[in-house]
This record gives sequence, C-alpha cells and structure tokens, in this order.
Amino acid sequence: MGAVGKIHSFESFGTVDGPGIRFVVFLQGCPMRCLYCHNPDSRPLAGGREMSAEEVAREAVKYRSYFGSKGGVTVSGGEPLVQLDFLIELFTLLQREGVHTCLDTSGICFREEDGRYEELARVTNLVLLDIKHADEEAHRVLTGIGGGAPRAFASFLSGRGVPVWIRHVLVPGLTDDDGALRRLRALIDGLSTVEKVEVLPYHGMGEAKYGQLGLRYPLHGTLPPTKERIENARRILTEKKV
Repeated sequence: MGAVGKIHSFESFGTVDGPGIRFVVFLQGCPMRCLYCHNPDSRPLAGGREMSAEEVAREAVKYRSYFGSKGGVTVSGGEPLVQLDFLIELFTLLQREGVHTCLDTSGICFREEDGRYEELARVTNLVLLDIKHADEEAHRVLTGIGGGAPRAFASFLSGRGVPVWIRHVLVPGLTDDDGALRRLRALIDGLSTVEKVEVLPYHGMGEAKYGQLGLRYPLHGTLPPTKERIENARRILTEKKV
C-alpha cells in the first residue's frame, strides 16, 4: 500500500459513467493521441495533482450518500491503466468499503504477461471498454497506436468473468463504416461478459480546449453523425442475430 496517483480532476455526480450515480476520478496520462480526444490536457503524465490512493478513497466515500448502493466510483482518464498500481490499490480500498468499482478504459496498456492485471480483475466490478476501431491499421490512424492490446484486454476480461460495457465513438468517415462495424460486432460476439453496447456519437465540443492549449484540432470541420447513421450503428452492434 502507499501508491501515489496523478489526478486530473474529480466529478462528484457522474450519470454517464456506469450504473447509477458515480463519483468519477479522472487520472492524468494517456499514451494515445485520439483524433477526437476532448481532454488533451489529460495526456501528459507530468501534469495533475498528486494524491495517495487512501486520500482519493476517503474523498470518494464522502459522497456515498449520493451514489449509494446503486452507484459507485468510476476511474477514467486520460488512460487509467497508465497508473496501474495506483488503480489497483484504490479499487482494493473501495471494495473494502463496499463501494462498486468501475474502470473506464481503452485497454491500450494491457500486457497479458503482467500479473498485476489478474489483481485488477479481482477488484473491478465493471469495465467500460472503449474500443476505438476493430481494424488494426485504422486504429493506428485514429489513435497513433495499434489496436492489439484493447482486443486482448477484452478477451482477458471475458475469460476472468468481469462484466463489460462496450463503448464505440461514432465518427463520420473514421469509425462509421458498415464493414468495420460488423467486424466490431463479430469481436463483441466472441466475448462472454458483455452486458451492454453503447454507440457514442462524435461531437466537437472539445475543440475550444485545443485552442486554449495552443493546439490544432485534428477534426476541425467534422460534423456529428446523422441520426440515420447512429441508428445504423446501433442496429449493427446491438440487434440480436436471427
């Protein structure tokens, strides 16, 4: 015990980060450079506020009267797996308090030979797994890194019986191709613990933050997907096969 984490921010009343009302811990640091990233300030590991896992757990438990037994604590980012030791310790402390633990991740840091992931699986009640793209090269174009680790992490979680909600950001011209969506569906169908699949329509609301940081927004001018394309993606990814 005694891991120190780099904290980007907290949200005390999250409603879209897992079941119920969530206390959300955003960690600092991410190796990916997603073209649609809306938190570019969370990328550098050098930033953020240093806090121990015990300090963060105490802060989270203060809000138990809000999230109760139907909610809990979600750790997001950045990419939480960058701070794996801190994440495991925090979830261990929260589970001792009877708090539901949820991990919001891309899985990009997963390495099956790293035994710490077995420990993480034991203290994680739910994983929100953001699969950026089913195709290797397209994943690299979209994020700067190939997609092998996220796919392996999905299989690992399935094999350990960890409940998973799959999330997929729908970006016109990048992630909304029907063929890629069907390949993503095939990947999902091969997993045994997926409870839900969520299609998240792209939005450009993070563009202003890029300007504040003096950065060029890679998807300037990209419009959100149409209602028809959103429904098409949901149909491909979620409808039961006959």
